[in-house]
Amino acid sequence: MIYSDVIREVMELKQLSQEALARELGVHQTTVGQWLMGKKKPGYDSIYMLYRKFGVEPNLLFGIEK
Repeated sequence: MIYSDVIREVMELKQLSQEALARELGVHQTTVGQWLMGKKKPGYDSIYMLYRKFGVEPNLLFGIEK
Protein backbone atom coordinates (compact mmCIF):
# COMPACT_ATOMS: atom_id res chain seq x y z
CA MET A 1 0.00 0.00 0.00
CA ILE A 2 1.38 3.42 -0.88
CA TYR A 3 1.19 6.51 1.31
CA SER A 4 -1.66 8.10 -0.66
CA ASP A 5 -3.80 5.00 -0.14
CA VAL A 6 -3.03 5.00 3.57
CA ILE A 7 -3.97 8.66 3.90
CA ARG A 8 -7.15 8.14 1.90
CA GLU A 9 -8.07 5.19 4.16
CA VAL A 10 -7.55 7.32 7.29
CA MET A 11 -9.78 10.00 5.82
CA GLU A 12 -12.51 7.47 5.06
CA LEU A 13 -12.33 5.74 8.45
CA LYS A 14 -12.38 9.02 10.37
CA GLN A 15 -14.80 10.66 7.93
CA LEU A 16 -12.46 13.60 7.32
CA SER A 17 -12.38 15.92 4.36
CA GLN A 18 -9.08 17.14 2.96
CA GLU A 19 -9.62 20.38 4.84
CA ALA A 20 -10.34 18.62 8.14
CA LEU A 21 -7.29 16.36 7.83
CA ALA A 22 -5.12 19.34 6.96
CA ARG A 23 -6.36 21.16 10.05
CA GLU A 24 -5.62 18.10 12.24
CA LEU A 25 -2.08 17.83 10.87
CA GLY A 26 -1.29 21.54 10.71
CA VAL A 27 -0.76 21.63 6.94
CA HIS A 28 -2.53 23.37 4.07
CA GLN A 29 -5.42 21.67 2.29
CA THR A 30 -3.54 21.74 -1.01
CA THR A 31 -0.74 19.76 0.65
CA VAL A 32 -3.17 16.97 1.51
CA GLY A 33 -4.45 17.08 -2.08
CA GLN A 34 -0.91 16.71 -3.39
CA TRP A 35 -0.36 13.70 -1.11
CA LEU A 36 -3.53 12.08 -2.40
CA MET A 37 -2.49 12.64 -6.02
CA GLY A 38 1.01 11.31 -5.35
CA LYS A 39 2.66 14.61 -6.28
CA LYS A 40 4.15 15.18 -2.85
CA LYS A 41 5.11 12.93 0.07
CA PRO A 42 4.38 13.76 3.70
CA GLY A 43 7.31 15.21 5.60
CA TYR A 44 8.64 14.04 8.95
CA ASP A 45 6.33 16.28 10.99
CA SER A 46 3.25 15.15 9.09
CA ILE A 47 4.23 11.50 9.37
CA TYR A 48 4.67 11.97 13.11
CA MET A 49 1.26 13.64 13.43
CA LEU A 50 -0.42 10.87 11.42
CA TYR A 51 1.08 8.42 13.90
CA ARG A 52 0.19 10.42 17.02
CA LYS A 53 -3.35 11.38 16.05
CA PHE A 54 -4.44 8.37 14.00
CA GLY A 55 -2.08 5.53 14.93
CA VAL A 56 -0.68 5.21 11.41
CA GLU A 57 2.64 3.36 11.64
CA PRO A 58 5.35 5.22 9.69
CA ASN A 59 6.46 1.97 8.03
CA LEU A 60 3.01 1.65 6.49
CA LEU A 61 3.42 5.07 4.85
CA PHE A 62 6.74 3.91 3.39
CA GLY A 63 5.15 0.75 1.98
CA ILE A 64 6.83 -1.56 4.52
CA GLU A 65 4.27 -4.06 5.67
CA LYS A 66 4.82 -6.45 8.53
